Amino acid sequence: MANIINYDLRLSADPSRVVMRPFHIAPEPRDRHAPQVKRMKRIVHAVLAMSEDECTAELEEVNQDFKDRHWQAAEVYLARFKHVADDLGLQQEPLSMGKRELIGAYFCHEYSYAAAAIMNPSVVPHPDQSGLRFGDQRFLMSLRTVGEGHISSVSFREGILHGDGKMTLWPQAGPTIAAEAQQPMNEARVEAKRPASVNISGMVIFPFTAAQRNGLEDLRLLKFEDDDKGTIYYGTYTAYSGMGIGSELMTTRDFSSFTLEPMQGSAARNKGMGLFPRRINGRYAVIGRQDGESLYYLESDDLLHWDGGELLMQPEYPWELIQIGNCGAPIELDEGWLVLTHGVGAMRKYSIGAVLLNKKNPRKVIGRTRLPILEPSLLNRDGYVPNVVYTCGGLKHGDKLFMPYGVADSAVSFALIDIRWLLGEMR
Repeated sequence: MANIINYDLRLSADPSRVVMRPFHIAPEPRDRHAPQVKRMKRIVHAVLAMSEDECTAELEEVNQDFKDRHWQAAEVYLARFKHVADDLGLQQEPLSMGKRELIGAYFCHEYSYAAAAIMNPSVVPHPDQSGLRFGDQRFLMSLRTVGEGHISSVSFREGILHGDGKMTLWPQAGPTIAAEAQQPMNEARVEAKRPASVNISGMVIFPFTAAQRNGLEDLRLLKFEDDDKGTIYYGTYTAYSGMGIGSELMTTRDFSSFTLEPMQGSAARNKGMGLFPRRINGRYAVIGRQDGESLYYLESDDLLHWDGGELLMQPEYPWELIQIGNCGAPIELDEGWLVLTHGVGAMRKYSIGAVLLNKKNPRKVIGRTRLPILEPSLLNRDGYVPNVVYTCGGLKHGDKLFMPYGVADSAVSFALIDIRWLLGEMR
């Protein structure tokens, strides 16, 4: 087998993947005398003035256009109606269900969440490994999907890695629905839930808070084994408000219920924190970039608070001379901790390399790749941001490393890398 196999599969931007979202005339009003409130009232009063037959006819036309494109459209309309009614102080009880649905529909819209790009994936073992043949492994992959306004959300795909190295990516069937925030919700912690009728690949997680408003970026997903809490899936990601960034943590056990909450401390102001998949000498540990150009090792007793850090490695080779960073959570091997890295070289070209850390003391670098293991080529150079290959995590599969990766901030490709060869490439 070749040292690196690139699968003949690429995921690209897909404007047909749509989800129903709230349509805001303007930012949600706090002042009921604001101009946008008058506009909202005008729309609501126009529906209220309709006869029931007129309302039914209008709602039937809306349903002909959109009902088959979305899960539980009527429930979404009703939920949106309740938000609007609460904002306007509108009495709900006298209104028919039809008028409630139609008002809700006027304040919803379709959003094509992957119309601009699909990129920067991470991958973990699927929570369900039942019914597989020997040597097979079911996986779950997260994707950064980008739509209108360059809003980044998190979506998922599922598939199987076969014992012979082949891959089956399950189709993304049916409409998509957004994860729902559970009440109460605040800026510090959000509880979100996947509707029970929707499979994992049919759900997308959108920003909820002001700190996340412009995107949930580059989720680094990992399966964490905790002696006290069992198996938990964590994901570190960047929350982007449009003006500032911060590191946040996603937590789930089953990819049905999710917690999203910001990290605190001086180190949490930086992007790209890669959490180790188990405690190191009783403490949580991450690999992150603290000075804009180098990799640091950090430990903490609190998953949500990170300060300080010890310099681990600096840019050294030409392909990483501008800056280096991690490409996902460290992967445990018999030989040590394998950390995928990215380096930025001349003309801001992003390439992928790797480093091996001592298993007992990850502050010690055993080896690092002198040359990239994957870099932009004529076949994967062009896109929204040219000359970039980037991943947010790989998965050990037997003696191979399965690595989905982003191409030019536009698409996702897949590679299978021989681990023995990779370790042999390290200095």
